[in-house]
Amino acid sequence: MRWMRTGAAVAAAAAAIAMSGCTAEASAPPTEPPLSTDRPGYGNPPADSVATVTSERVEAAVEAIPETVEELLDETGVPGLAVAVVYDGELVYSEGFGVRSVETEEAVDTDTVFQLASMSKSIGATVVAHEVVEGTVAWDTPVVEHLPEFALADPWVTEHLTIGDLYAHRSGLWMHAGDDLEDLGYDRATVLERLRHVPLAPFRSTYAYGNFDITAAAESVARAAGEDWADLSQRVLYEPLGMTTASSRFDDYLASENRVDGHVLDDGEWIVTPARRNADPESPAGGVSASVRDVAAWLSMVLSASGPDAEPNDVLTPEALVPAITAQMTAAPAALAYQRSGFYGYGFNVGVTAGGLASVTHSGAFYLGTGTNFQMLPEEGLGIVALANASANGVAEAVTAQFMDRAQFGEVRQDWFSLYHGLLAPGGDPVGELVGQEPPADAQPARPLAEYAGTYANDYFGAATVSVVGDGLELTVGPGTMVWPLEHWDGDVFVFEPLSENSPLGSVSQATFDGTTLVIEHLDEHGLGTFARTTG
Repeated sequence: MRWMRTGAAVAAAAAAIAMSGCTAEASAPPTEPPLSTDRPGYGNPPADSVATVTSERVEAAVEAIPETVEELLDETGVPGLAVAVVYDGELVYSEGFGVRSVETEEAVDTDTVFQLASMSKSIGATVVAHEVVEGTVAWDTPVVEHLPEFALADPWVTEHLTIGDLYAHRSGLWMHAGDDLEDLGYDRATVLERLRHVPLAPFRSTYAYGNFDITAAAESVARAAGEDWADLSQRVLYEPLGMTTASSRFDDYLASENRVDGHVLDDGEWIVTPARRNADPESPAGGVSASVRDVAAWLSMVLSASGPDAEPNDVLTPEALVPAITAQMTAAPAALAYQRSGFYGYGFNVGVTAGGLASVTHSGAFYLGTGTNFQMLPEEGLGIVALANASANGVAEAVTAQFMDRAQFGEVRQDWFSLYHGLLAPGGDPVGELVGQEPPADAQPARPLAEYAGTYANDYFGAATVSVVGDGLELTVGPGTMVWPLEHWDGDVFVFEPLSENSPLGSVSQATFDGTTLVIEHLDEHGLGTFARTTG
């Protein structure tokens, strides 16, 4: 059983696109690549490639987008999607398809605002790159230099952890550390403070995708700049690029009159999600919202600073960007010698296409109703973004992958949707050992309910309170935003249905009592889900 899944399959998918207890002995941070004086932004000249991107192929690939999208929407029922393409510094295509919401049936257009989910990591990395240009920080600046209250379980790691380490997911934190706290309703400061209770894997030699590692780094950058992360992003990125719909605040997304609703599958039908995804606690990693037209402006900016004729622009320089869009950590190691590995930069998946071209990508997913992807070929000045308003299921990735195949090879080389659907769609399945099961016919009775009532303590998750309400029990965990009615299952085992980003619709969790402790199943993936009774 796995509870913390959000983004993990997405990271694997993006890596596939790019491929198609600590001690003071930990390694030093990777150095930034040397830059050529005659080819700004590059250390080594590009190798010969099999793929050939031409204006004719790009034009044909653009012409194929509407049919590609309509086929995928018909096959999956995904309510809405928007696509944009940039090439040679120009917006050459943008279009909306389907509806913003199955309830209102208002049409998606190129100014419709979508939640971008983990594409926010890449966008935020360019905010950091701007601050590198300004001299506010460097990629190898220690996080605690500007965020002194931040700590991980190992003091040496805490002291040496850099902004780049966190943006490359190589801190030693487990995959999605802190997401479970966010699901319970904790704010950003509390989540970051409690990461010190997470056991660490080896520093700088373990890749584990996450949201609050990047959020901690971004907080350090924002602190150095003297302003809130959302304000910093607005000032140095969204405003200079004219991204009028873009924001790093959930309230701004909600306030937009032209925005999508997120959708989830309920018994095979897409419905508006019953639990909106507020990603403010992890905003630098997952909280950006914008229209496809505004994301295209960002793509153009990145491409202008990363191609053969790269030069500084209003946001950043090639020198500041190159570390982010080149390999800093092996994200998907090859299992066999003849296979390709996938790599992560600072907030970007990076690799080489099957045709030999450098590729920069990232996907985003909320299983509460968002699926996004972009792909860029810096050498060719080509980029595409697809935004969908439904649980990640491979549609966005299939649109961008088919486009890039046509642009490089003149044809689609494989069934991309089947590949990415197989990787991503299971993330929306309900989780828990008892999903689909009925209580045992010979279930043992519960003890008197008052014997379970009381307060239970946990350093990582905070307090859990069990109360007798009417003729049943209620469980409250964390700051009080999550309250679950408990149903008796067997003996001292009760069940409830959590609904959050990491517990999709239909999930079932167990609450198991033994007199002095309470174990909560969906919080126990890493063995931290035991709460010790303190009162009652």
